[in-house]
Order: sequence, then structure tokens, then C-alpha cells
Amino acid sequence: MRKPILTFLTLLLGMAHIVGQNPDLPSSIQRGSELYADFCVTCHLPNGEGVPFAFPPLAKSDYLIKNRAASIKGIKYGNEGEMIVNGITYNSAMAPMGLDDEEIADVMNFILNSWGNSSNDPVTIEEVRAITE
Repeated sequence: MRKPILTFLTLLLGMAHIVGQNPDLPSSIQRGSELYADFCVTCHLPNGEGVPFAFPPLAKSDYLIKNRAASIKGIKYGNEGEMIVNGITYNSAMAPMGLDDEEIADVMNFILNSWGNSSNDPVTIEEVRAITE
């Protein structure tokens, strides 16, 4: 009887530690999902898979993980020029979305934790604020 209780307590403590480190991450992801539906879904699609050779995928995207600052900058200021995502070259333009720093952090946290992406390092407002043109 003690072993299940100890296992449960250990699990509970582990969850409390994670939540303690990032208490706002679930809320940020929720807000980000709503922003994604409003601003991003048209090009990157509901499943984040994008359109090959036109709009890069966000799902299981190697670019997002390897180019975090550039990804934030693209949402903040727009993006144009060549990029390689999951082995496919994209060369289309993305207009700035007009989001504030908190909204950018939220949508990045949603994207970085959806469709096979996973990040234990949440994007913060301060991180977004530090990205300049």
C-alpha cells in the first residue's frame, strides 16, 4: 500500500516542480492557440503543416528549434528570403502580424508545444522585447 502512495507523491512533487518553474506556460499556450487561429492558420494550416514550397511547416519544424530568435523576429517584423525547413527550401514573404510582445511569446509557446514540437524553455516577453530589426 505504501508504494502506490509514494509513487503518487513523487509524481505530484515532480509536477509541482515543473509548474513552479513555468506557472504561466499553460495559460500562454492557450492564449497562443487562439492567436494562431486568428493570425497564422490561413497559411500554416490548422495542423501546422503549412504548404510545401509556399508556407513552411511549423509542425515538427527543425527550423523553429535551431532558429528560435529568427522565428520570433519573423513573427515580430515579418520575414522574407530563403529558409530551409525540414529539408525544403522556402522563399516567400511573411508580413508582420502586428502582435505585441506578449502575444508573440504566447503564439511561439503554442507553436513550440504543438504538432510534435516540445520545448521546456518558454518564450518570455523579455526575450521577444530583446529581438530588434
